[in-house]
Amino acid sequence: MPDFTLRQLELFAALPDHTTLSAAAASLRISESALSQAITALEKLVGEQLCVRRKARGLQLTPAGVFFAQRARLLLQQADGLVHDLAGRTGELKGPVRLGCFGSFASNVLPAILQGLPEAYPGISIEVTIGTHDDLLPALDAGLLDFAIVYDMLLPGGYSQRTIYATELEAVLPPGHPLAAQESVDLAQLAAEPLIMYDTSPSTANTYQVFAERGLRPKVLTNMPQLVLVQALVGRGLGYALLMSRPNSPAVSLEGLPVAVRPISPPASRTSVVGIWPQEMRLSPRAQAVLGFAVEVLHGEAQRSQTAAAAALE
Repeated sequence: MPDFTLRQLELFAALPDHTTLSAAAASLRISESALSQAITALEKLVGEQLCVRRKARGLQLTPAGVFFAQRARLLLQQADGLVHDLAGRTGELKGPVRLGCFGSFASNVLPAILQGLPEAYPGISIEVTIGTHDDLLPALDAGLLDFAIVYDMLLPGGYSQRTIYATELEAVLPPGHPLAAQESVDLAQLAAEPLIMYDTSPSTANTYQVFAERGLRPKVLTNMPQLVLVQALVGRGLGYALLMSRPNSPAVSLEGLPVAVRPISPPASRTSVVGIWPQEMRLSPRAQAVLGFAVEVLHGEAQRSQTAAAAALE
């Protein structure tokens, strides 16, 4: 068995977050020489160079070092989970859960989770990371997150998942738009209309895909990286948007201007919001509890939002 300590793994696992050895040492509250010695000791154990340390160029991990840091983070996460899991078997679940959440629906789902969780599990604390698939998937793979809440679309293999709520693509239109008078909208009717594209991964690729499946191509007016900007431009009447349905989503822009939300007919891009984590990892009892709570709360919120939307069209 390799003769290294958890402290050595902790030190090396922190290196990808810093550009210089001195910055890493300051963050870890250790001397630069001690950190350098810890790295050298690990390199001797594995028999390979893990990082390049040059004063002029800072700190750079080798490919082996990147792999080692990712694995070290997973081992540390599992070690932390071992302690808290044992505590959880004898009583209250305690400790942190690192939760990732896709940015476009974070404001619709996180408040319900964060509001109710302290009462359900007072010993669990939540650390939240917001991002796109491009941000969250690498963080999961590196062991920086316990699980992430994302769309189940265009996901690569290698992840376990649990469904939280169903969702589908909807048209968001200015209230005065002729198509807003309809109960539902066909993609063929939208193809020639100016689209305010929500430009983020995987939303952009999904939008082009649903049009391509119908032999159509959208007429993109502009690309916006933030959902609130997309909705604001629709509220101003500059075009329409295609967005996935979300719970707790009032039909107004950030400026308070109304928008008209209509289902797509025939339906397009029916999928789910899911909790995912790497297949080689086992969710800790704490993470399982948080994910289960998210399913319980958000499934109900989504159903109520769908019922309210249907009632508004009657």
